[in-house]
Amino acid sequence: MHKKVEQIFADSIAVKQQTLIDNLPQIVAAAERIINAFKVRNRVFFCGNGGSAADSQHIAAEFVGRFQKEREAWPAIALTTDTSALTALGNDYSYDIVFSRQLQALGQKNDVLIGISTSGNSKNVIEAVKTAKQMGITTIVVTGGTGGQLAGLADIVLKSSSPNTARIQEAHLVMFHAICELVENALTA
Repeated sequence: MHKKVEQIFADSIAVKQQTLIDNLPQIVAAAERIINAFKVRNRVFFCGNGGSAADSQHIAAEFVGRFQKEREAWPAIALTTDTSALTALGNDYSYDIVFSRQLQALGQKNDVLIGISTSGNSKNVIEAVKTAKQMGITTIVVTGGTGGQLAGLADIVLKSSSPNTARIQEAHLVMFHAICELVENALTA
C-alpha cells in the first residue's frame, strides 16, 4: 500500500507540473480578467457538476470571504447552490439550462463566468458559456483531458491534460488557488 500511495503522490505532482507548463499564460490572463471585473464591481459566476460544483462553491467563497488576506468582499456567485432554482429549472425545462437560465437573470455585460467540467462536455456548462458569450460576459473554462467541446467556446481555457479525473481535479484546485492569490495580491496591494 505504501508504494501505491507514493505513486498517487508522484502522479499528482507530475500532472500539476505539466498543468503549470501548459497553462501559465492562461492562468495569468484569467486572474487579470477577474481583477478587472472586481475593480468595477462586476461579478464572477461559477458553475459545474459534482466535484466541479464543489469547486465552484469553494472558489466563490474564497472571493466573498478571503483567501489569505483580510480585505473587502468581492461579488462571486456559485450557480450551483440554489437548490430551488436548480430543481425547478431542471424539472420545468431541462437540466441543460440550470446554469444558463440563472446567468440570464443575474449576469450583465463584463461579468465573468467560470465553467468547470473535467470532461469539457457537460451540457449545462456548455449552455452557460454560450449564454455568457451572447450577453457579453467573459468566459473562462477549466477542463481536463482534451478540453472537450468547452475548449472551443471560451475566451480563456485552463486545461489539465490528464485522463484521470482525480488528478484533473487536483490540478484545477492548484490553478484556482494561484488565481485567488494573484487577484488578492493585485487588489490589496
